[in-house]
Amino acid sequence: MFDKVRKAWHRLLSAPRTERQGERDRRAHNLFEAAAVYVAACAEDDQDRIDEASGWVSPEALSFGVNELACRALIALARERDESPGTVARSLLGLPAA
Repeated sequence: MFDKVRKAWHRLLSAPRTERQGERDRRAHNLFEAAAVYVAACAEDDQDRIDEASGWVSPEALSFGVNELACRALIALARERDESPGTVARSLLGLPAA
């Protein structure tokens, strides 16, 4: 009898905590985290992770974050290669040099 009461009490106490944890998880993701996960998942062709990251922020915020990530990555790669961002961008896309 005591065991049943203890288990019921534990379930009662843990249910609201689980719900609050889920709310915290949804709010914990910012647009840059969503963009990082989204782009990495796209590169790895991981549709489940793409869908997950897409739900963390609005489509507009995700688009902004992906654009910001692309700009920062391009600048870092251009510095590493000692080339202009435009040259690196064209190279990455397989376009002829301007």
